[in-house]
Amino acid sequence: MAVDPEQLPLFQKGKEIFEITAKIVELIPEEDEVLGHIKHMMLEDAALLTVKVAGAEAGDLYDIRMENAAMARKAARDLGTHCATLEMFRFPDTQYLVLIREALLVYKVLFRDWVQGFDPWNYILDDWGLFNPPGIQPEQ
Repeated sequence: MAVDPEQLPLFQKGKEIFEITAKIVELIPEEDEVLGHIKHMMLEDAALLTVKVAGAEAGDLYDIRMENAAMARKAARDLGTHCATLEMFRFPDTQYLVLIREALLVYKVLFRDWVQGFDPWNYILDDWGLFNPPGIQPEQ
């Protein structure tokens, strides 16, 4: 039975992180090319926190869910790295970055719970061998 991803706490937290990120990056001066590039990457990564959860829920199969989960995890980690990059490049409003970091900590806990709910036996063999259930290997 498919779950409406928008009802999931993980999706809701991802949406919140996107909204926080969007507000913070509005403070980046338009004329700053480097920070402007970081701004776009942050918005893209923040958007992936919900998009990939929705993709995993729609995919249903273990390998598809794990692939989408891996991309959401990478986006969350990259978003945290972008916060450090803003500090390094002397973004003047770094005091707000703690809001993203704290929300990402909550997202991580929700993420772990969400992934634990994946059914590893609802799968199609991943012949790349990356997203198969534990103990399942592709044929040579």
